[in-house]
Parts: sequence; structure tokens; C-alpha cells
Amino acid sequence: MGGEGAMMAAMNSLKNNRSLLTKRKDNSALEGSYSNIELKEFPKATAVQLENIKKRIQIKNRQNRIRQLVAVSVFLSVVIAFLIYIK
Repeated sequence: MGGEGAMMAAMNSLKNNRSLLTKRKDNSALEGSYSNIELKEFPKATAVQLENIKKRIQIKNRQNRIRQLVAVSVFLSVVIAFLIYIK
């Protein structure tokens, strides 16, 4: 009859899962709770600091955009030159 291999694989899978479950229960001593942990208090950023951060991010974004445009234009010019050379 067909299907014996599938049933054997299912039984092996269940047996392996059971053995993994007992191993997981043995390691339960490593588990813990985070309820008693005190969180660090970080200083609040002032409006001036936030404005400086915003300006720095805008400058970096502008520089990245320029780099991307230069890279794309160089790539396109190389592709166009290659297409012209092929024809």
C-alpha cells in the first residue's frame, strides 16, 4: 500500500519534536524576567541640539543625493557611449 513512507516520516517528526521539548524544559533555568530591571535615564535634547542634528542630517542627505546623481550620470554616459560604439 502507498503512504507508508509518509506515515513513517510523520512518526519520526513527532518523536524528534518530543525529544526537543524535553531538552527545552531542561534549559528553563536560563529564562528570566525583566520586571526588576531599572531603565537608564538619558538627558533630554534641547531645541538647539535638535536643530543642529536636523541641519547635519539635511547636509548629509544633500551630499548623498549629489553623489547618487553623479554616479547615475556617469553610469548613463558610459552606457550611451557603449551603445554608440556598438552601432
